[in-house]
Amino acid sequence: MKSMSCNDLGGACELKFYGHSFDEIAAESKKHGSEMFQKGDVLHLEALKKMQELMKTPEEMKAWMEAKRKEFDALEDL
Repeated sequence: MKSMSCNDLGGACELKFYGHSFDEIAAESKKHGSEMFQKGDVLHLEALKKMQELMKTPEEMKAWMEAKRKEFDALEDL
């Protein structure tokens, strides 16, 4: 199992997500982001805007995801 924070994934806090795969951690991050969006958390809303800008260019989003996946792969198991 490995861990990445909300901040590691482009978010706005240090909440840790745990998973055996990058996809598991990404799903937890997405869930957290949705919860923060619902709460109207200003810092997370700003992070969401940055991610939405990134998503406008599929190549950039793909490169960002690949970089995060490599970062996850390089982490030591807990």
